[in-house]
Amino acid sequence: MTPVNRVLDDQDEPALLRDQFRQLLRYRALLAVGVVIGLLGGGYLALSGEDTYTATGEVLVRSAISDPFASGATADKGINIGSERQTAVSDTVGTLAAGTLLKKGDDVAARELLAGLQVTNPPNTLTLRFAYTGATPEQSRARAEALANAYLAHRKARTEESIKNMSDGYRAQLDPLEEKRDLLERQTGSGSADDVTSARANIIVSISELSRKISELKALDTTPGYLNKKPVAPTSPTGPGLPLLLGLGAVVGLALGLLLSWVRLVFDPAVRSTRELVRSLGAPLLGTLPRERQAAGAVLAIGRSGSRLAEEYRAVAFRLAYDPSFAESRRLLVTAPRGDNEEAAAAAANLAAAFAEMGRDVLLVEADLRTPSLARALGPAAHEVRPPRWAAEEGDGSWPTGGRSNVDVPGSGAFALIPGTTVDNVPRALTSTPVGRIVAEADRPGSVVIVLAPPVLSYADAVALVDRVEGVMVVCDPRAVHRSDLERIREIIGASGGSVLGALLHPGRRRLTWSERHPKSTRRRSGGGTGPTPTAEPEAPEITGDPTETLGLRSLTLPAARR
Repeated sequence: MTPVNRVLDDQDEPALLRDQFRQLLRYRALLAVGVVIGLLGGGYLALSGEDTYTATGEVLVRSAISDPFASGATADKGINIGSERQTAVSDTVGTLAAGTLLKKGDDVAARELLAGLQVTNPPNTLTLRFAYTGATPEQSRARAEALANAYLAHRKARTEESIKNMSDGYRAQLDPLEEKRDLLERQTGSGSADDVTSARANIIVSISELSRKISELKALDTTPGYLNKKPVAPTSPTGPGLPLLLGLGAVVGLALGLLLSWVRLVFDPAVRSTRELVRSLGAPLLGTLPRERQAAGAVLAIGRSGSRLAEEYRAVAFRLAYDPSFAESRRLLVTAPRGDNEEAAAAAANLAAAFAEMGRDVLLVEADLRTPSLARALGPAAHEVRPPRWAAEEGDGSWPTGGRSNVDVPGSGAFALIPGTTVDNVPRALTSTPVGRIVAEADRPGSVVIVLAPPVLSYADAVALVDRVEGVMVVCDPRAVHRSDLERIREIIGASGGSVLGALLHPGRRRLTWSERHPKSTRRRSGGGTGPTPTAEPEAPEITGDPTETLGLRSLTLPAARR
């Protein structure tokens, strides 16, 4: 049975978007910084800006008409509301309004006055809305009213000027006709012919027509419009206000935080997701260890009741047991990418305990000969036993034939441990004949050999053991390992003739609390410290992993051929 590791399809866009969003949420500090900057900016704009007030008046525009009550008479005859809006913001209107305000004691230039004016036209109406923004309520009201009245006065003066020009034109045509009429009347009185009488009649008709037009022009109603809504002094400042500016600042700040997180994500060399880890390493994710409080110096999680960490180690051991590559050789090399080997040593010891719990004969070899510490970390659980006969006969007392320990796991059995020791020539010791014979013990039915090696990218010790222990498990912190490191590990292990069975993720080290850094002070304050030390309760895991990528605990029944 081969465990199936599900990898997101490159075309699965919703899954990719969710994955990218989860990656952005990793940088919560940048998101918080963006929101704080946005809130500070919104608060600054709200508190530092001067209060302004807006007064609004509405003017209904109408054209000059002879009889507004006649049927068919319309007020929009000859009105272009767009042109009227441009006229309302013209310098002429501003100059008229500035002159009116100067008489009331408000000395303001026309340009400055028009800078605070905004004229709009509601759709499908002949109404112009004058909105003026000023420093005080009374100033905005007075200036809005002055501008509206100035527009009406300018429009009325323009209409009257047009009427006067047209009347003058008609009068210029009428005067010659009246002179000619008077001349024809004198000729008629001396007994003129019929053609003179006819010409005189035509001239009289023309004079009557021109007189009628002049009379109609003088009778026009030149009212330019009405101030339907008189500006009033506003009671509150205009603008979005403090709550709205804070809300807008928070939204803009969140967008800024997402941008900063995206930039940080682009240039982050660390593994950003499980999908990237699997792709870079070329191997499945075996499990993700939860974070839990441990007793001081406790390496073995298996054997502690109620430990979720122990259950995860058991799940990883079962998954390896069902892996065809491991089941064929029953050899496992445990290593880390860089840094110290503490987490890899804990993983190797707990996997050895898990296999011992399955009834296997487990041999754990500490091949970290540069900084050996596993036997010391296991403490009283490890006690020395007599080495095999061949080791006593062939060995010279040095590693790995110098000593062997038996590690008892409460309620789970025991496994053998060959602790590491400091040697003069590490490469020679790792490639010696006794090491090959020890690793070959995995060929016995029901046996498992686990080798703990130093970080593969720090020393070449792990590479020297790959030809004897083909299966490699990499123990790493997903927040610290880089994608380039995983790719290099895959290339090194593959070129050495081995294969990466998978990765085991650990949550990294957490900061110790004051009581954990000063246990003696805590015991003194709690009553002398003579009583038994309470067992630490496991806390809720902070890193749980994807349940689809780990195998749950179940009973292990292997075929007889594998035993």
